[in-house]
Amino acid sequence: MPYGAKNGTVNGMDFVSFGRGEDALLLIPGLGDGLRTVKGMALSLSWLYREYAKAYRVYVFSRRNALPEGFTIRDMADDLKGAMDALGLRRADVLGVSQGGMIAQHLAAAYPEAVGRLALAVTAAWANPTVQAAAGRWAAWAESGDYGRIVTDTAERMYSEKTLRKYRPLYPILARTGRPRSLDRFLIQARACLGHDARGELGRIQCPTLVLGGARDRVVGDVSAELAGLIPGAERYVYPELGHGAYEEAKDFNRRVLDFLTRGR
Repeated sequence: MPYGAKNGTVNGMDFVSFGRGEDALLLIPGLGDGLRTVKGMALSLSWLYREYAKAYRVYVFSRRNALPEGFTIRDMADDLKGAMDALGLRRADVLGVSQGGMIAQHLAAAYPEAVGRLALAVTAAWANPTVQAAAGRWAAWAESGDYGRIVTDTAERMYSEKTLRKYRPLYPILARTGRPRSLDRFLIQARACLGHDARGELGRIQCPTLVLGGARDRVVGDVSAELAGLIPGAERYVYPELGHGAYEEAKDFNRRVLDFLTRGR
C-alpha cells in the first residue's frame, strides 16, 4: 500500500497508520466514527491525508469498538493515551476534528507531555446550544433507528450549498447503504458530545495550538474565538464562507494544518 499504510487494532481500537516521517501525528475523526470505524480504510485514508505522509508517521484512531454506556469524551481521551502507550508513541502532534477535537482538548490538557503541537478543527469547548441541537437530534434518531435522517441531516448541517447540490441527489442511496448493524455505538458517542465541557481544563494546555473554524458552522457554531481564547497562546483561522465541513471543502485545509504543525522544523 502507498506510504506503508497498514490497518491495525490496539486495546480494542481500530486504527490506520501510514507515512514516511519519524515523528508521529494522531488524526482523531469526528462523530461519524460512531457509524463506521477506520477498519480496512488504510488505502483510502493514506490517499486522503497524503500531504502529511512525508513529514509524519500518521495514526488515524477510532474510538474503541465496544463502548460502554455513559462513556465520556474524557474517557475517549484516556483510551487514546492508552493506545499511544501500547504503540510506544511517547509524544505526537495531534489533529482533532469535530468530536475528535473535543477528545484532543482533553488529551492535551490531561497529558501535556504527550502532545507536541495541536490543531483543533470545527470543534467546541463545551456542548453549547448549537451542539445540543445537532447532537440531540442525531441521538434521538439513533434511538429510533432512523439512520437515513442522521445521514441527510448531517450533510445539510455540514456542507456549503455548492457541495450540497452534488450530494442531495444521492440521499436516497446514502440512506440505504452503509448502515451499521446497530446504532448503539453512535448513540453513545452522540451522548458523549452532549456532556462535553472542557472549559475548566483548557488553560492547562501547554503546547502550541491552532484553532480552525467555519463561520457558517451549524454543528458546533461559530465558536472558534471562544475556544482559542481559553487556550494560552492559541492561534486561530476561520473560513468565512464555509461551515462544519471546512476540513473537507477547503482546498488549503491540510496544507494550512501541516504548515502550522511543522513550523520551526
